[in-house]
Amino acid sequence: MQALPEGGAMVAVEASEEDVRPLLTGGVDIAAVNGPRSVVLSGDVDAVLELAARWKNKRLRVSHAFHSHRMDPMLDDFRAVARKLTYGRAEIPVAGLTADVDAEHWVRHVRDAVRFHDAVEWLRARGTTAFLEIGPDAVLAALVDGFATQRRGRDEAAALLLGVGALASRGFAPDWRAVFDGTGARSVDLPTYAFQREHYWLHSGTVPSGDPASIGQSRADHPLLGAAIGRADGEGSLLTGRLSLRTHPWLAEYAVGGRVVLPGAAMVELAIRAGDQVGCDAVEELTLEAPLVLPGAGAVVVQLAVGAADGAGRRTLNLYSRAEDAEDTWVRHATGVLGTAVAGAGEGLAEWPPAGAEPVETEGYYEGLAEAGFDYGWRSAGCGRRGGAGTRCTRRSLSMPLPRASGCIPRCWTRHFTASGWGPSSPTGPRRICPTPGRV
Repeated sequence: MQALPEGGAMVAVEASEEDVRPLLTGGVDIAAVNGPRSVVLSGDVDAVLELAARWKNKRLRVSHAFHSHRMDPMLDDFRAVARKLTYGRAEIPVAGLTADVDAEHWVRHVRDAVRFHDAVEWLRARGTTAFLEIGPDAVLAALVDGFATQRRGRDEAAALLLGVGALASRGFAPDWRAVFDGTGARSVDLPTYAFQREHYWLHSGTVPSGDPASIGQSRADHPLLGAAIGRADGEGSLLTGRLSLRTHPWLAEYAVGGRVVLPGAAMVELAIRAGDQVGCDAVEELTLEAPLVLPGAGAVVVQLAVGAADGAGRRTLNLYSRAEDAEDTWVRHATGVLGTAVAGAGEGLAEWPPAGAEPVETEGYYEGLAEAGFDYGWRSAGCGRRGGAGTRCTRRSLSMPLPRASGCIPRCWTRHFTASGWGPSSPTGPRRICPTPGRV
């Protein structure tokens, strides 16, 4: 180990393994998975620090980048030494491992990631309900809501008794005679109150999770929204949702300037769903004020606020979002008006393509969009031809693998917007415009 060159870095990040692994480069490895959102990166300094900057992080003080490719030069020598040892069967079980180990086990222990979170889940699946950390400091206990026997800077005996006492307060029964053996401590009568250790607080599992009805809300039945709330006084409704690239990976296929943006078409779809909630079958106006950017990690919370109906049955609509871990920083992205469709509207589109339309070939159209900073995945791309009086989507756009929305097919909306962005002012390619902000 001492023969390895110094350098490298290890950084703990507040992210899940699923968030981190797709972004790993040749200079970065996962050194440890300590919790659902606790991962340690290890490897070359610049590469590790660049990747860690995506999340809340803390650089660890280490001499080497352990559990990374920077350990590779010593593995053969380490294996040769390890093979000279004799291995016996483990008498104390190690979580998630067999009782028999060999030299290769210890070689993997040096190079591979420490999967502490997997070991904890393995123990929990077998009935473990409490964890006691035995070590020089409280490092791992905080990751599993456990108890520590030692804490840096504190008296060792006092810290040990504090840890054992904390276990006892949770209903576990230590062997107190063994704990106080040799100290001169003696038993005393208990106070008159009988300690029954009966819990009167509701456990988190008492209330069902994942069902809005369990907290007095209704299911939104929409791929982008989770719950709907109607005001008791009939003065409006509120629809809420949570968007992330982990739960809605298909949203990553619409990017502007390298940043994933919720398409204007999706905002139209949200407005239609809000109208369905309050009995309005038309979006009379929708003004997009600011892009709704989705982060690479984490999520955003969205709210659709629908106002009370006026004398004509129209209702105001406002779309807001904020980062999931923010408190009060809401951003308004769109405002609009919901109403009732006029009888006979849209009858002029009975014939398609419309009479007099002249098709314009779109070969290279999406390539031009990409050069202009608009990245469309195959789910979002697919505009076949654009006519002078309207737009036609290819047949492929009708077989969409995404969740079907309540009011329209978002992909066809997106094609309408992208085709409308190719006008006479630029007959050979897309103009550098973005569908937000603007008015639909």
